Amino acid sequence: MASDLLFSLREVEIKFGKKVIFQDLNLNLHKGDMIALVGKNGVGKTTLMKTIYGDQDLDAGELWNYPGLKVGYFNQKFEKLDNKTIEENFSDLLNEQNKHFVDIFCNKLNLDKLANVEDLSGGQKRKVYLIRSLLKDSDVLLLDEPTNHLDLQCIEWLESYLRNLNKTIICVSHDRTFLSNFTNKVFWIDRGKLRVSPRGFKDFDKWSEELLDQEYRELRNRKQFVNIELEWANKGVKARVKRNEKRLKRAKELKAQLEKDEASYRSAIKSLRPQVSKKSTDQSKFIAELQEVFVKYPNQSEFVFKNLSIKISKNDRIGLLGNNGSGKSTFLRTILNEIKISKGKIKLKKNLEFSYFDQMRNDLNGRKSIKDILVPSGGDYLKVQGRDRHVCSYVKDFQFDPKNVNHTIQTLSGGEQNRLLLAKVLANPKTGLILDEPTNDLDLETLDLLTEMLSNYNGTLLIVSHDRDFLDQTVNKILHFKEDGNVSLFFGGYSDFLKSENQQVTKNKETKKSHSENNKVKSSKAKLSYKFQYELEQLPNQIKNIQQELEDIKNELKDTNLYLENYERYQEITSKMEVLNSDLNTKENRWYELIKMEEDLVSN
Repeated sequence: MASDLLFSLREVEIKFGKKVIFQDLNLNLHKGDMIALVGKNGVGKTTLMKTIYGDQDLDAGELWNYPGLKVGYFNQKFEKLDNKTIEENFSDLLNEQNKHFVDIFCNKLNLDKLANVEDLSGGQKRKVYLIRSLLKDSDVLLLDEPTNHLDLQCIEWLESYLRNLNKTIICVSHDRTFLSNFTNKVFWIDRGKLRVSPRGFKDFDKWSEELLDQEYRELRNRKQFVNIELEWANKGVKARVKRNEKRLKRAKELKAQLEKDEASYRSAIKSLRPQVSKKSTDQSKFIAELQEVFVKYPNQSEFVFKNLSIKISKNDRIGLLGNNGSGKSTFLRTILNEIKISKGKIKLKKNLEFSYFDQMRNDLNGRKSIKDILVPSGGDYLKVQGRDRHVCSYVKDFQFDPKNVNHTIQTLSGGEQNRLLLAKVLANPKTGLILDEPTNDLDLETLDLLTEMLSNYNGTLLIVSHDRDFLDQTVNKILHFKEDGNVSLFFGGYSDFLKSENQQVTKNKETKKSHSENNKVKSSKAKLSYKFQYELEQLPNQIKNIQQELEDIKNELKDTNLYLENYERYQEITSKMEVLNSDLNTKENRWYELIKMEEDLVSN
């Protein structure tokens, strides 16, 4: 509806120097739009965001926005934070209506609001900036890769929060599942055109394939027409008919344009998701084996992970899941022999070597060029999986302009640096390949390229990632690191892991119910004292009642508007939840204790 219109562009042209970024661009933003903004690197996604934000001038066309429209922007180059506590960095944005959000956001993003900004990691600072973007009063919120450096739990919370946020949102993200879970529109920048889907990102693959199929049919019909014209005109020219010479010239022009459009189509079709076949596990060739391994850091009492037993085979493709700080990086450093184990045994294949993609990009020297990184020994050629490739040809695979191979690393964006490091690592991967958050800052097309290249990799693959779709596409096992130090192995991708987890929760509930029913029968035969017997009989119902109360609270907390509308109630039930969990733990332990007492009496 026109009354819901917040922002519009009409026949807009934007240039960088002589390069035209947009021409005849038309765009409308409405209240309630939750938009996934997609397209290859360099097509203008950032330019479009800056235009909406008000930081980009138009070379031609018209821009209109609703009077007083407020736009918030979470971008890759975030503003400098003050050397104060996290909470103090929000003081300029807080009032009586929103100050309680600091506690909520810090809690959900695993931040200590009293921590000094100077002591934070880069990822933690990015979380602080994300909170600032969420706290700002805005009608339209622009989000550029908001899930970078967030663990899965944080990502799922952010999805839920955005779904219930009463703002118009435009989001750029490499995380397909994240986009699928909250968007209701797609803006696809494709070869200078803005294509709009009203169906959300969950239908993007199907929708884009339909558009490209239609384009293919049109190209095929044009080709048939051009071939007919060329054949007819050539015959006419032989008869030296001037009119037919003009017709031939026109047919050749049509052919030239057709060839150009066909090349453009072939480029676009490569953007569609590759069909990836996961490598099967070769159980006969183990490269590493961990037997009841415990690891902890010096001067710490708690184990980072404990009692881990796993065999890693040559063609294993393992995804590492877990919250930040759960032990994933420690496990990788253990495999790399950088950390000594506290207990247990670890056997590594002789001469085992791993290629390592480090999300911190420590291997990249900012003063060196793209060419220097890929060909450190000099020259123009590098070995790529056993064959010589010219550096200019190879960088094109990773969407670099060959003309820019002498550009220094410090001039590249974060996404470009990640692509370069991937190009370096994947040129000649060793026996094993370790990728630590490789999808950060990648666009969807580069992500698809990475997925395809990994499908053709014949070695051991260990991936730390919170990108659920990426894990589904690339791994055949999931190693789940829990906060209590325990580690579980699941077969399959992320979807298989999630299904298994849900089944286990259901099974645990059924087991508890079965135990409860069986114990009622046993209790009549046991020789416990009357006092203990009565306590044992009462505990199952007490436990059941607490579980029901906790379930009711969890259902109430699913409504994220509760934070906004009734914060006192939110505080009340979260505090009650803590008390109930403690009470449940106490009663379950007492129940198991009494059951053991009863069993001992019966056995004696």
